[in-house]
Amino acid sequence: MPELRVGERQWSVAAGSNLLDALNQAGVAVPYSCRAGSCHACLVHCVQGRPSDSRPDALTDEQRQRGWRLACQCQVVEDLQIETFDPVRDGLPAEVVGVDWLSMTVLRLRLKPERPLRYRAGQHLVLWTGSGVARPYSLASLPEEDRFLEFHLDCRYSGEFSDAARQLKIGEPLRLGELRGGALHYDPDWQTRPLWLLAAGTGLGPLFGVLREALRQDHQGAIRVIHLAHDASEHYLAKPLAALASNRPNLTIELLTAAELPTALAQLRLVSRQTVALLCGSPDSVDTFSRRLYLAGLPRNQLLADVFLPRG
Repeated sequence: MPELRVGERQWSVAAGSNLLDALNQAGVAVPYSCRAGSCHACLVHCVQGRPSDSRPDALTDEQRQRGWRLACQCQVVEDLQIETFDPVRDGLPAEVVGVDWLSMTVLRLRLKPERPLRYRAGQHLVLWTGSGVARPYSLASLPEEDRFLEFHLDCRYSGEFSDAARQLKIGEPLRLGELRGGALHYDPDWQTRPLWLLAAGTGLGPLFGVLREALRQDHQGAIRVIHLAHDASEHYLAKPLAALASNRPNLTIELLTAAELPTALAQLRLVSRQTVALLCGSPDSVDTFSRRLYLAGLPRNQLLADVFLPRG
């Protein structure tokens, strides 16, 4: 049986065991969120030995050469010596500079990193509390315009990180983990093409950053933003979106509730097969948007999606 070693601890595990489960079941606390290789919360450093990796594409070649792996995607097939991600040692210090409610369920968190962080609209970061709770969140800020990192936290349900975030105060420290680039971004080559941004819930956060980037680059094509919320009170960026659209005739904003969605989607028509669509939200909402866009004739390679996977 292969041996796992973390610090001074060493124990045997069954060959083929999932590395994340083997570590957590032995009391080595490794955070995780999606278990799909997307969030990167379960990053570990393989000091000696290499596990079998089902998602080698999830990390860069440089990260892999240095021994970093996503524990949720690895199986133990030989002896391994592991170092877990230490937010104090490996993370970037940041300070809370803003925390307020945008709606009854959406908490806005603003952080100032100890040193400037180079990122693009649409990327996400793993955030660590001082007690070691980690969770990935998409950036809603824009590096060229904002002097802080902004995140929109869905607090409808209890969760370790969201519960801790409710108690955060200005000036408190957090740590930033790995910066991850998802599918969402703005490409200057799209400048004259119709751009559709479809979001559900706090999936609007990263698309708000992408929208502002498109406007910053003076996007010339029509821009259509659709936000799906549980009810009208949860259109938490309604005012900022309206302000952006007030003097831009090429920008339209549509705010939909779940009850209004079927009718709105049935009426959805492409104005051009050159349209690019960016989608973000829960798996069900992204799937619903995607199916309707495919039926409307949108080519699959012109649809980019980032799915907020539930924990577990």
